[in-house]
Amino acid sequence: MKLAFSKMSGAGNDFVVVDNRDASLDLNADLVAKLCDRHFGVGADGLLAVELTPDADFRMRYYNADGGEAEMCGNGARCFARYVQPMSRRDNAVVTFTTPAGLIRGEYVGSDVAVNLTAPTGLALNQKIVLPIPGEPEVLVHSLNTGVPHAVVFVEDVENTPIVEWGRAIRRHTAFAPRGTNANFAQIIDGSSIRVRTYERGVEDETLACGTGVTAAAILAHVVHGVELPVRVKVQGGDFLAVRFKRDGDAFADVTLQGPATVVFKGEIEI
Repeated sequence: MKLAFSKMSGAGNDFVVVDNRDASLDLNADLVAKLCDRHFGVGADGLLAVELTPDADFRMRYYNADGGEAEMCGNGARCFARYVQPMSRRDNAVVTFTTPAGLIRGEYVGSDVAVNLTAPTGLALNQKIVLPIPGEPEVLVHSLNTGVPHAVVFVEDVENTPIVEWGRAIRRHTAFAPRGTNANFAQIIDGSSIRVRTYERGVEDETLACGTGVTAAAILAHVVHGVELPVRVKVQGGDFLAVRFKRDGDAFADVTLQGPATVVFKGEIEI
């Protein structure tokens, strides 16, 4: 059987996207992992599937590269919105789609796509943890769930931070058991800009961008370091994303993530 797909990139965070509106695809973990494999498949950080639902224009299913389904992916949501733009059942200015994390609204802003994210939960600040690696460094971790759990560590020099080693240790630390967390390392650039690198749970490596991680880091940069809104975030892929939100004490609303979302190529693969 041949499967038609699109390869998409959201600021370097890349995805295989498939149309499953007819519910004909059995997207089991083995198949998803095969498609995302960078040596024997298409290669991607995750897979997005378009499905139908009576509750919105579409339903978005997101799977990590290891085949496990996740609640949400910020850059994935922006790519999903761009992918379904020609399929939209109403005007082409906005689109709505459901996810396990809630209802998402995508807006087309020129070459960018802006998506709202569900209200973050679980704000936790100033947690000191010791990393179970040689030297046992102690880091100050801030946490926030922006659809999926994220830990954020602010560093002086993100370029020379051991992202994979520290990220893997934080991702599986007992403080975040049993499901683990994504690990983000953020550096303040100026009063309204930060740089972020992310170790993603499910990918089990650094990715060039992570939308929900960027959002968590931007919110925490505002809370902890007073970074002004909108927060501009430079990701490892080189692009800038913009994060906007409203704050009321420890609660956040109207969270949006804006940035590029493009089709890299289209093709077919034998499955």
